[in-house]
Amino acid sequence: MTRRQDLQHRRHSLNEIINILDAMKMLAQMESHHLEQCLQAQHRVVAAILTVANDFLSFYPQTLPESPQATPVYLMIGSERGFCGHFNHALLSEFEQCLQQAEVRPTVLVVGRKLFSLVEDDTLLHARIKGPSVAEDVPAVLEEIVETLMALQQQQPRMTLFGVYHQGEQGILTQQLLPPFQQSLLQQQPHQQQQSHQAQQPPPRFSYPPALNLSPTEFLLGVARQYLFAALHEVLYASLLEENRSRSTHLEGAVRHLEDLSGELAQQLNQLRREEITEEIEVLLLNAGRLEQERAKRR
Repeated sequence: MTRRQDLQHRRHSLNEIINILDAMKMLAQMESHHLEQCLQAQHRVVAAILTVANDFLSFYPQTLPESPQATPVYLMIGSERGFCGHFNHALLSEFEQCLQQAEVRPTVLVVGRKLFSLVEDDTLLHARIKGPSVAEDVPAVLEEIVETLMALQQQQPRMTLFGVYHQGEQGILTQQLLPPFQQSLLQQQPHQQQQSHQAQQPPPRFSYPPALNLSPTEFLLGVARQYLFAALHEVLYASLLEENRSRSTHLEGAVRHLEDLSGELAQQLNQLRREEITEEIEVLLLNAGRLEQERAKRR
């Protein structure tokens, strides 16, 4: 009886854990649906800014500065919470490959507490930033990232910012965020060898240049600020969406494993119950036999 009670208690505990994990999985799926909507809207914002920048630079290519040797800064977006499988390990593995190819020792900003403990080389770390848990946390995290970058820029005026993050089916991306517009413009003519900014630009979509109330340089700086703000939103939303998808998949696998264990315990309980019933029947038969013997003696 004691063993069966222990098994019942263990199975009850497993079922409670399964219910908790199911609830966590449901929350992750709901958050994923919400983040998909946020990310789609952010994609449209970034695409609109890039379109404006491309149209502007097709008439004012000289405003795009040259790319001098700069200190690379990597913004690694990990997870704030756990239960997301190899999410952070895959990110760190990709970053280590980037380090092997880097010619200049980079500066690293790590976002997400679960990623903190995995970064062994603390000499590369410039800042640890608490990551978002839900979509509503993104603005606060973004504000801290911007403040950290502004402080870092005072120490390193020339820097190139790269975002290292999960991006759905594309896997882990290393995207250049600063200086902006250079890579996106070059990718529009990948098969041409260009030597100047004028040659790098795609053909203008319009016949006349845009009417500006600012100087071209001031206008480009303003667009660059808007782009960085929108691109960081996009990066954080994309990473958080993939984190919740990974969490949902990981929790689903954990629930299936625990359900299998619960099923095995149920079979053991049934087997023990059958054995107990068999023992009870044997005891009843023995007692019945003794009663018959006593009755026979009395006769």
